[in-house]
Amino acid sequence: MLPTLRVENLNVNFTQRAAAIAAVRQVSLSVWPGECVGVVGESGSGKTQVFMAVMGLLAGNAAVDGSVRFGEEEILGLDRERLNSIRGSKLTMIFQDPMTSLTPHLKVGEQLAEVLVCHAGMSWSAARDAARRMLERVRVPEAQRRMNQYPHELSGGLRQRVMIGMSLLCDPALVVADEPTTALDVTVQAQIIELLRAVRAEVGMSLVLISHDLAVVAGLADRILVMYAGRVVESASAAGLFRQARHPYTAELLKCIPSLSGPRLERLPTLRGQPPRAGDELVGCAFAARCPRVAERCRVERPLLRDGGEGAAMACHYPLP
Repeated sequence: MLPTLRVENLNVNFTQRAAAIAAVRQVSLSVWPGECVGVVGESGSGKTQVFMAVMGLLAGNAAVDGSVRFGEEEILGLDRERLNSIRGSKLTMIFQDPMTSLTPHLKVGEQLAEVLVCHAGMSWSAARDAARRMLERVRVPEAQRRMNQYPHELSGGLRQRVMIGMSLLCDPALVVADEPTTALDVTVQAQIIELLRAVRAEVGMSLVLISHDLAVVAGLADRILVMYAGRVVESASAAGLFRQARHPYTAELLKCIPSLSGPRLERLPTLRGQPPRAGDELVGCAFAARCPRVAERCRVERPLLRDGGEGAAMACHYPLP
């Protein structure tokens, strides 16, 4: 069986003022049919840029090399016409901010129907009917009325449901959800995660869930990749990662998850220091300057990853206590 998506040795560099800024460094990962992969890390760790490269949506000053295979087809560097036939239909993305992702001057129904007209060859009438049914499927109340509204007339949670529905219209093999709960309150966050869980179970699609919050992906992901400074530093099953982190950065992230059962804290735990800047040259372990357990010698190796994943991972040789 082939993975739905395989990324190998992906590098993304941006040119700014004649300088090359490395945003993604030698990233390899796989997403298997029906699997949910969580990708976590602090802001600036390269999570979104990996999948913007997969989708062919990077800024014009970006240079990309490596390999991105969707099923059997290499899609990195694919011509625009062929790429457009894949993305938006079999490979879709839910962007961070549904207010800016939806076109503000077009009604919701028109934006949804356009996907089916372009990718499925439907008539506008049939596409509108299918769009309304999709809104009902993703639990948008009064779906017909919402079809005739503009994005600014919907709440943040409803706009995100519209984006989820739009991503599912063509029965995709893989959906990439980039921070789908950003700017939503806690109750709505839980509703969106539960909706993604229900839709995934119903459709059987693969899902990539990008987040800076381990707690968000904990109940949904089968496997979690942890990124730091543009690299994958750990990959493990969700259960294995929460049971025993292998990399000290992952361990520090886990400590930052609030606990309702632990002692009351005056301040939420945070990681000390700041991650490296994208333009910094990295030698050895990029986390060493912030690591609470730095030893005189740190080695980096690239083992075969367990739990069905393959790719680059950095393993700390100083085990957790």
